[in-house]
Amino acid sequence: MYSEPRFLPAGDQALVMELGDTFEEACSMAIRSLVASIRAEQVPGVTETIPSYRSILVLYDPMVSGFDVLVQALSSLFSRLDVHAAPKGDVLVVPVLYGGEVGPDLPFVAEHAGMSEEQVVAVHASRDYLIYMLGFTPGFTYLGGMDERIATPRLERPRERIPAGAVGIAGKQTGIYPIDSPGGWRLIGLTPMRLYDPHRDPPILPSVGGYIRFRRIDGNEFGAIAAQVERGEYQPEVIRQGGAT
Repeated sequence: MYSEPRFLPAGDQALVMELGDTFEEACSMAIRSLVASIRAEQVPGVTETIPSYRSILVLYDPMVSGFDVLVQALSSLFSRLDVHAAPKGDVLVVPVLYGGEVGPDLPFVAEHAGMSEEQVVAVHASRDYLIYMLGFTPGFTYLGGMDERIATPRLERPRERIPAGAVGIAGKQTGIYPIDSPGGWRLIGLTPMRLYDPHRDPPILPSVGGYIRFRRIDGNEFGAIAAQVERGEYQPEVIRQGGAT
């Protein structure tokens, strides 16, 4: 659930609006509804809103609106909040090659879960995952809704380099590394898609409040998609459901 907001200053040009202490879908819906309301109302002074699991970072121009005035405006929006007005996000279908060299931790995840590797893949690709927030690196997806049967602890020692497109599990979460970076998540597969491309419009494909659906592919399809991506011809599959914030 979500609670009455708590407002915290974040420097002289931003504040944090917290709605809870844990992350769950109801809180995410409230956050998305608030972001939509702030944009629709064009709250004076607000220059940007950045949603997270349980809060919103609101950036503002202090020459237009001060902290106290902004708190009053945001509190008024919250009092009129309709969480059911949150738009239902689209589903981005992400093709994934599971296991083998590109999913070196799949055997460990399977052993930890008491399943076969095939069962882990089937469970992982069986549902749509809500995108709670983006962060860590440009477009890194923090996804909710993973089946707890395949929850697996992080690596004790993070890898120094994880390739862009790697799909991993950490605790009860799953996500995708959009660029080469260090990381401690258990790697179970790789997508040939580019979730982040600074030369593309939009540069980041996933959106907060949207969903990701993993689709299993084989090596041949992986190579074909990778070639299309390199040529700039690949068109991601998106299932429209109303638009994410």
